[in-house]
Amino acid sequence: MAVLAARLEAGRQLYNAVLSEGLTRLELVRNSELYNQAKLVPKTNKKERDTAFKKAREAYRFSDYDLQYFANAIAIASVWIKSNLDAQTIQKIATRAFKTLERLIYGKANKARFKQKGQFASLEGKTNKQGIRWTGSSVEWLGLKLSGIIDSNDPVLLHGLNSRIKYVRLVRRIINQKTYWYAQLVCEGLAYQKPKNVIGDGIVGIDLGVSTVAIVGDNQTIWQPFAEELTSKQKKIRRLQRKMDRQRRANNPDNFNPNGTVKKGVKRWHTSKRYKKTANKKREIDRKQAGHRKSLHGQLVNQTLALGKTVKTEKVNVKAWQQIYGKSIGFKAPSSFQSELVRKAESAGGTVLKFSTRKTALSQTCLCGNRQKKSLSQRVHNCSECGLRMQRDIFSAYLSRYVDPKTETLSIPSARNGWLGMEQSLLDGWRSGSNQSARTATSSKSPINNGSELMSSNPIAREESEPVRANETCYASWNLMPLGMG
Repeated sequence: MAVLAARLEAGRQLYNAVLSEGLTRLELVRNSELYNQAKLVPKTNKKERDTAFKKAREAYRFSDYDLQYFANAIAIASVWIKSNLDAQTIQKIATRAFKTLERLIYGKANKARFKQKGQFASLEGKTNKQGIRWTGSSVEWLGLKLSGIIDSNDPVLLHGLNSRIKYVRLVRRIINQKTYWYAQLVCEGLAYQKPKNVIGDGIVGIDLGVSTVAIVGDNQTIWQPFAEELTSKQKKIRRLQRKMDRQRRANNPDNFNPNGTVKKGVKRWHTSKRYKKTANKKREIDRKQAGHRKSLHGQLVNQTLALGKTVKTEKVNVKAWQQIYGKSIGFKAPSSFQSELVRKAESAGGTVLKFSTRKTALSQTCLCGNRQKKSLSQRVHNCSECGLRMQRDIFSAYLSRYVDPKTETLSIPSARNGWLGMEQSLLDGWRSGSNQSARTATSSKSPINNGSELMSSNPIAREESEPVRANETCYASWNLMPLGMG
């Protein structure tokens, strides 16, 4: 696999060269008179404004096509790059660099980062006819023929192989400090749907919180801790981070000030074998956690879509959550769950509709029309006007089903009419979620086993385990295929 490693390195060097040239051209565009004139065009006149910016970019040859032309020139000048990369792969590398610059232009990234050695982990082609291509049971590329390890009993794999392949991507992954190579076949069509993952036709309301999630469908309510099974390895990660910092300081004493801070300016960092070993341990923990988290998100998304493929939810500001609950947000990644939900819902022919929390104020609104503010610690909706009592997250998820996303208004009469038919489902979801929280609180290390002690030990179960009915009136691709081990 040394040949593949050399080709990845050639791709990395070419990517950095194209990115550097793109940054230079982007700076020229931004300092040009044409660009400053384009900024003066009113945003209401979108067509004229776009045309003005396009002229500024064309003047300094800043486009995907121009960077592809530059990448081809670099490859021709370097015999080594040309011998390791085909024309289509070179063009895709240039496109990749251009997309990085586009994120910088549109404010989706603060900085364009160059790839250091070992960070460039994938190469792809443009079609399955030339360059990197799949030929039925193996990958062929510039004289290399790599046989794939195919599980003939995997229906997901067979579905992908029977679809039309658009292009192939080679990916290098390091697992337990061993290098594995995978072929990702990007296929045309819809992804394989497992028989157990049935898609419903109803409307689903979701209230996603930092620690819990409430999902209300037509006939079922799910209220549970968010990504509960995800085991935190934060303590072990922190120990490894401290060890890495000590090793880094010991190997580079001249890069630090007497007070322990890093010196400013350009520095050369030396890494020892022990430092690399520690870093690999941390990387492996992060990889396992990310894989487990992705699996849990996928299971919850499938549960949601089983209730219905039209999903309504509030626009939660995950960035604001990060300022308060940084570690928890980084650990559970609710934004990743939202992205997966949108992707799968749209793939199933459904949609995810989002609306503002300020206009609807679902957590403060009751079926009777009464609004009362609640602190974050108050987890039960208990109306002072009509006496309706319900778990706060479940009630917000229920109300979101009756919000018009276009006008961002809640139809209280419709929510009131649907209440009698769904109240028992909401109460069952509340009771089930409370029991689950109680079981979570009593771990194998806890000496508490008695039922009464269990309820008194868990604040969620203590407050919410006895709900009272006070008002009687949820691109086409497939699994990676290992090609071999380096």
